[in-house]
Amino acid sequence: MKYELYYWPEIQGRGEYVRLALEEAGAAYIDVARGPRGTAAMMKMMDAHKGTPPFAPPFLKAGKLVIGQTANILLYLGARHALALKSEAGQLWVHQLQLTITDFMVEIHDTHHPLGPSLYYEDQKPPAKKRTADFWGERVPKYLGYFEHLLQDNGGAYVTGRKLTYVDLSLFQLVAGLRYAFPKRMKAFETDIPALVGMHDRVSARPNIKAYLESERRIPFNEQGIFRRYRELDG
Repeated sequence: MKYELYYWPEIQGRGEYVRLALEEAGAAYIDVARGPRGTAAMMKMMDAHKGTPPFAPPFLKAGKLVIGQTANILLYLGARHALALKSEAGQLWVHQLQLTITDFMVEIHDTHHPLGPSLYYEDQKPPAKKRTADFWGERVPKYLGYFEHLLQDNGGAYVTGRKLTYVDLSLFQLVAGLRYAFPKRMKAFETDIPALVGMHDRVSARPNIKAYLESERRIPFNEQGIFRRYRELDG
């Protein structure tokens, strides 16, 4: 089965977490909006009034199924491509971790858009600087410290032990994104998360991921996605 991934063609965003899982699994997929059908096909599915129309991208078409929400898509792919634990309890645990990552992604976005996405960044610079200071003082240590402790406590190469799951791929993306958006702050903070940095490096060296990162399929980070580099926010 060839999957169809629907997401905005010019950004990594939340769709990148799905792309990483599909690439690691070696699954056949089409990144629909980046092809000749463009975003029109994506909008048509979102505007549908039958079936299970998604609220927003990303969403994945798998046969007759249309699955929305990043964590929900990964729950589906994880069970079918050996990117999750086998037991029901294990699958729920990995899904729970992914939902925690989803919460963190919202806070990352709010560093540059604390007053909401309807305003330009230039219209909210002072609140953004204040929000970013709190983000690095309180929120980054809380979230990344949590995953650091999980890695250290289980003594494995990945968050759940020796087996890679889609959560490890998502954590790789978090580290890479924070390095892009906040290079100075992240460089200083990485001494507090050596296990997480090591896991990032192991993921980036996996054959399928390495090939993906070096390909044109990997959209570069830019100032339209979740991770945005603004010098004045980087301390």
